[in-house]
Order: sequence, then C-alpha cells, then structure tokens
Amino acid sequence: MADASDKLAYFQAITGLQDPDLCTEILEAHGWDLELAVSSFTSTNSEPPDTSTAGPITASVDGVGATAAGDAELNRVTRDALERLEPAAPGLAWKLITLPVSVISGSFGLISGAIGLGFWAAGGVLSYSLGVIGLGSGSNRHGESSAPLVSVSAAASEAIDFVTGFEREYGATRPNFVSEGFTDALQRSKNSFKLLFVYLHSPDHQDTPLFCERTLCSETLAAFLNENFVSWGGSIRTSEGFKMSNSFKASRFPFCAVVMAATNQRIALLQQVEGPKSPEEMLIILQRVLEESAPVLVAARLDAEERHNNMRLREEQDAAYRAALEADQARERQRKEEQERLEKEAAEAERKHKEEEEARERAACEAAEKQAALAKMRQEKFLSLGVEPEKGPNVTQVLVRFPNGERKDRRFQSTATIQSLYDYVDSLDCSEAESYSLVSNFPRVVYGQEKLNLSLKEAGLHPQASLFVELNS
Repeated sequence: MADASDKLAYFQAITGLQDPDLCTEILEAHGWDLELAVSSFTSTNSEPPDTSTAGPITASVDGVGATAAGDAELNRVTRDALERLEPAAPGLAWKLITLPVSVISGSFGLISGAIGLGFWAAGGVLSYSLGVIGLGSGSNRHGESSAPLVSVSAAASEAIDFVTGFEREYGATRPNFVSEGFTDALQRSKNSFKLLFVYLHSPDHQDTPLFCERTLCSETLAAFLNENFVSWGGSIRTSEGFKMSNSFKASRFPFCAVVMAATNQRIALLQQVEGPKSPEEMLIILQRVLEESAPVLVAARLDAEERHNNMRLREEQDAAYRAALEADQARERQRKEEQERLEKEAAEAERKHKEEEEARERAACEAAEKQAALAKMRQEKFLSLGVEPEKGPNVTQVLVRFPNGERKDRRFQSTATIQSLYDYVDSLDCSEAESYSLVSNFPRVVYGQEKLNLSLKEAGLHPQASLFVELNS
C-alpha cells in the first residue's frame, strides 16, 4: 500500500493532476505501471510534432511510448479521465515546467540554468529530466533506485561501435561523432560551450543511406559540424539509441536534433529535423540555431571565464595571504627564538653570577674560618709558651728572622724543646706559612721533625742562638 501511495504521489507530481481518484483510476487501468501510465498520459495529451522545426513537443518516459501508443484500451481510459478535468486547468506543457519531465512550448524562450543563463530556442524548448529517462543519478524523488539508461561502459561501447561502423560504411569525411555515451557527450558540449548535434541512425530506413552519403558526409556540412558542434550519434538498434529515440519521440527518419544542457539534469531541445534534408537545408537550419544560441553560449563562456578569473584571483590572493602569513609566522618564530635565546643567555649569566657570588661567599667564609682558626691556634700556641723567663744562667736567648726581613727574639728555659721554638713562631703574626723549618747558618743545621723533642741545650742552642725561618717547597 505504501508503494501504491508513492506511485500515486509521483504520478500527481509529474502530470500536475490534483484529483487523487482520477489519478488512481489511470494507474489502475495501467496495472499500476507508473512509467506506462505517464507515457500514456503524455501521449494522449500531446499534439503530433512538426517534423521540420522544434514545435510543441511532449516528453515521454523512455522505453514505454511505443507500448502505450499501441494499447488502445489504455489510451481510451486516459482520454476519458482527461475529459473530466476542469476546462480551466492548465495544459500539460505548462504543468511540467518545473517537474522531472518538463515541456515548454512557444516562441524563442529562456530556461534559466545553473550558471544563471537560459536556453532560447525558436519554435519551442523541450526540457527532459535525465533522471527519468535514465541518464540521471539513478534514484527518484522517493529514494527508490531507478534503472539507468545504460551503464557507462556499455554506452561507450555502443558509441564506439557506431562510429566504427559509420566510418566503415560511409568513409572518413563525416561528423566527428564522439565515442562516448550521450550523457558524457552532453557534458563535453557544456564544457566546451558548444551545442550538441544528435543523429539517430536507422539502418533499415530507405532514406538513411542517401542522407548519410550526400548530407551528413558532405564535406561542407561535416566541416561546419566539426567546427561549431559536438556531435553524438547512435543507432536505434542499440539500447541507448533506441531509448533516446523514444525520449525525442522520433517519428520520421533520418532524425537529427540540436540540444543543450539545462539545469537539474535536464536537456533543452533547440531544434529537431526529421526526414531527409539536403546539405544546404541542414546548413541553413544549423546556422540559424547557432546564431540564435550564440548570445547564450558567449554569455556562458564569459561567465565561466569570469568565474575562472575570480577563482584564480582568489587563489592568488589566498597564496599571497598564505605567503604573508607564513612570513609573519616566520618572523614571529624568529622573534620568539631570539627572545628565548636572550632569556636563556640572561638566565645563564644570572646562574654564573650567582655561582660566582656563592663561590666568593664560600671563599670569604672559608678565609674567615681559616683566619679564626689561625688566630685561635696562635692564641693557643702563645698560651702554651708560658711567661717569658728572666735572664739567667739557665735561660737561652733566641733570635728568629722571617723571610720578609722581620726579626723576633725571646728568652726560653734551656730545658725547653725545639717544639717550643716552633710554637713561638706559630704564635707570631709574621708569617702564614704552613710548612717551614727553623735553620741555623753557622754551621747550617736544620731543626726538623726529628729534633722537635731535643732541649735547646741538647741541640746546642744554649745560651743563645740565631735561627731563620726557611719555607719548605
């Protein structure tokens, strides 16, 4: 039931009919075959196309037009349903302007495109929904997948076979038919700002050989087409050629058309030519279509060039901005690196200064401690000497000379030891030497460690002696 509701809504959207009962009756008469019902509806509500110009034309869904035309009963049901429509209801061509299958009839008119431009065609403009005829994205408005016209590889294969066979049959002087599917050819024409010339080949038609030999392969016409159009050809014996024939509702052959890409996966039919024509007649028709479409093509090219120039300008501006930004970032990095270097150097200098300060403080502290220890030691040495004795027979007079020339003398008991002399020297503030020896000159005697316990008398220094301080190396 949900599928029937979707088909009913889709049929109403395509045809523009608002009466759900009427639409249901038409769908039921066609066995709820949506494509068949749409084809029958459009065929019943259209006039036969003019075979020489692009007059009022009604689009049909591919692959079902022939079946609907042959089913008299279905057409009768559709006609009976249409007769019950209000007289004031707009025609199908008007209804389908903005729908998946659109028909726009009248004089030279504009269909706005994605680039803001339209397509102006003398005699009438036909817009086909590529999604409906199988050339679109492959899904309908309800998200249901629709079978594509033909796969890309198959379409290209058919096109290559057609070009090869046509050249084999009629020679190398011919329109340069592209070896790709219709959709790709349409895109190629859009990208090159040219119209697409379409030729539907009917191998069995009696007029086909003469038309191909004398008209299509005319050197003048072939050169004109190759210079001004993108050409696509297809045999109606192939899948894509047959379905394009149904889409264009080709009733006579040879069949040629000039189309242009429109918006929302649509094509604009600018001119169709049915039946045999001479090269001169074809040139006149194609020249007229080309002249009438030239403003649109030129405007499209200018618009594309403007967009390209704007894009290039934006890219250049972006590149300049990025370069300036990178330069600013490089300068900022350099500034930060310089700042970090200076901060690091300042921190290093501060650290060294602090270490030097600490070293000086330690040295001063150590020196103070050393001086204090030295002063204490001198005090202790001085106290250990006792009171200097008065002169007497058991008193020895000792004179001590220092390296700086200073002299000191003192009296000692003759029983005092050599160690007492060292203690006396240490108690004086005349030398800070830590290692020295007391030496007599005549004779030279060094009173070292081995003689510290000798008394002055035992050492031969009584009653008087003269010693000097000799620094040890």
